[in-house]
Amino acid sequence: MVGDRAIAPAELLGPPYAPASPAPFVSSETLLRVQNLKVEFHTDEGVVRAVDDVSFDVRPGETLGIVGESGSGKSVTSMAILGLLPRYAHVSGEVYYRERELITMKPKELRNIRGKNIAMIFQDALASLNPVFRVGDQIAEAIKVHNPDIGRRELHDRVCELLDLVGIPNPSERAQQYPHEFSGGMRQRVMIAMSISNEPDVLIADEPTTALDVTIQAQVMEVIERIQDRTNSAIVLITHDLGVVAGVADRVMVMYAGRQAELGSIDQIFYEPKHPYTRGLLASLPRLDRRTRDDRLHRIKGQPPSLIYVPTGCPFHPRCPYAEVPGVCDSTRPPFLQIETTQWSACHFATELDEREPAET
Repeated sequence: MVGDRAIAPAELLGPPYAPASPAPFVSSETLLRVQNLKVEFHTDEGVVRAVDDVSFDVRPGETLGIVGESGSGKSVTSMAILGLLPRYAHVSGEVYYRERELITMKPKELRNIRGKNIAMIFQDALASLNPVFRVGDQIAEAIKVHNPDIGRRELHDRVCELLDLVGIPNPSERAQQYPHEFSGGMRQRVMIAMSISNEPDVLIADEPTTALDVTIQAQVMEVIERIQDRTNSAIVLITHDLGVVAGVADRVMVMYAGRQAELGSIDQIFYEPKHPYTRGLLASLPRLDRRTRDDRLHRIKGQPPSLIYVPTGCPFHPRCPYAEVPGVCDSTRPPFLQIETTQWSACHFATELDEREPAET
C-alpha cells in the first residue's frame, strides 16, 4: 500500500530501477551450494538463531543478490561459508565448493580455498586494510600466500596490473602509498583488487557500496562486473540496496529474521513477488514517477524481531498486511516452497497474494 492505494506487482518498480535482463548461465555446473545452513550463538539471554535453514546455489558467471534489512543474517551467512565465524558460533548444515564440503573441512585445508577459490570483499574497507602497511604490500601478500614461488618482479607487475584493472590511476606510484592516502571509493577498489588477486571462482561481496556516494557506487559495481566478465566467476552480492541488485543480479534471495523469505530470478522478484516482505521492500523504494509530492513512501510497519525471540509461525506476521491473526500465520511456520520453476516463497498465501486485500498500514 502507498497511502490508501494498493500497488500491483508490476507497478512496484519504476524506470530508475528497471532490472537488466538476466545473463544466460555459462554452465549448469554449480560452484557453490549451501544446504540447510544454520548458525546459532548461545548467549546469556538465549540462543540467537542468526541463520535458520538457508539453502541456495551459485553457478559460473551468475550473480546472486542477497537482500534484507540489517540483522537478517546476510553477512553471517557469508562468514559461515568461509569459516570466519568465532569458535562459539554453532554452525550446521552443508556448504559445498564444487564437490568439497567446507563446514567439516580442517582449518588448514579451508585456508587453501579461502582467498584462492572463494574470496570476499569485506564491508568496511578502511577497517579491513592495515594502516601501517603500504597498499601494494597488502595486495602482494594476498598473492604470495597462495603462490609462494612467485618472483619479486612478477609480483610487482601483478599488483600494478590489479590496481589498473580496478581503475586506480598511476598504479605503480599508488601501490607505495598507505590506506589513509586513499579516498573511501579508492580503498574499496583496493579491497576488490585484493579479493580478485588469485582470480577466485566465487566472489562474495558484502555491502561493497556501503557509505559511498551514488557515482562511486556505480563505478565500483562496474569494476565488479568487468572482473566477472573476465574470469567468469560467480558473485554473491550482499546488500540492502535493491537498486544495486536490480542492475547486476541474475537471481535474488530475500532474507528476513535469519530465514529465506523468497528466492527467484530478477524479473520474478521485482515484477511478480510472492512474499509480502518482498512487496514491502519494493514499495519502499523512491520513484521518479511519483504522481505528486504529497505521495509518501510506503513503510513496513514495526521493527525486525529479536533473533532470540522470533515470533511463532511466520516471523513476518506481526508486520504483514496480509496476515491472518489469529490463524495460520501466527501459529504455523510457512515452508519454503517452490511456486514457479525458479521461484520459491515462505508464505502461506504465496499463490493468493494478488487476490487478497492487504490491511491498511
